[in-house]
Amino acid sequence: MRTTRALAVSATAVATLGLTAPVAAAWDSPSNIVAMPSVIARGGQLTVTVDGCPKGGTMTSNAFPKTDLSPVPGSQNETSKGTATINSNATPGSYDITVNCIGTGTLTKPQAFTVIGGVRGGLGGSSSSGATPTDIAIGGGLVGLALIGGGVFWMRRRSENKI
Repeated sequence: MRTTRALAVSATAVATLGLTAPVAAAWDSPSNIVAMPSVIARGGQLTVTVDGCPKGGTMTSNAFPKTDLSPVPGSQNETSKGTATINSNATPGSYDITVNCIGTGTLTKPQAFTVIGGVRGGLGGSSSSGATPTDIAIGGGLVGLALIGGGVFWMRRRSENKI
């Protein structure tokens, strides 16, 4: 009984390891295009990695200009990597990436990443540290109003005592 249970557990562990272990084989075509981040704003930097692209190549999309891929030294999966800058006039939506690897072929990943519309933000108080002159003026005005209100209250209380 124990032997059967131990054998079943061992077989399951070996099967799991066999299915999850990376395949160390020579690639004959590019595979597994990964774009990070998968959601990006216009003008942002997009990093793309491609397995099975040992000599590098190029990548293209409607959201960025043609960009070079460089081999990653020492990678098991013969990976290449490139960084592209998203066009500032790219419309929000999903975009495909087409990779052309030197000597191994072409691969397209549909809807590889999504461009979101940028926010038109102002300074928002983020350009200074501490109190600004406006903050000081508002605070001073509030303190002045508190002094006047306290004086009026004190004078009313004082006149009530004389009655």
